[in-house]
Amino acid sequence: MARICELTGKGRQVGHNVSHANNKTKRTFLPNLQNVTLISDALGKGVRLRVSTHGLRSVEHVGGLDNWLKKTSVENLSLRARRLKREIEKSQLAA
Repeated sequence: MARICELTGKGRQVGHNVSHANNKTKRTFLPNLQNVTLISDALGKGVRLRVSTHGLRSVEHVGGLDNWLKKTSVENLSLRARRLKREIEKSQLAA
């Protein structure tokens, strides 16, 4: 399972551990990913996603999962989130 946020595309970053003697060794910084069930108002059901805490705060700030997917470009989204975005758009057009 990739360590990438399904909504924001945030992944791991590479850097250095720096000792007191200024020796540098490679290390990775992993995003704080959480398994979360987000409620979609358009679909009327919960959706399980693996989201970073930063992405979760952003979704809440925008006003929910439906609004987040509506405003976000497709390039950052995972395959599951892209399918979910299409499904929400279809249900809003039908309503």
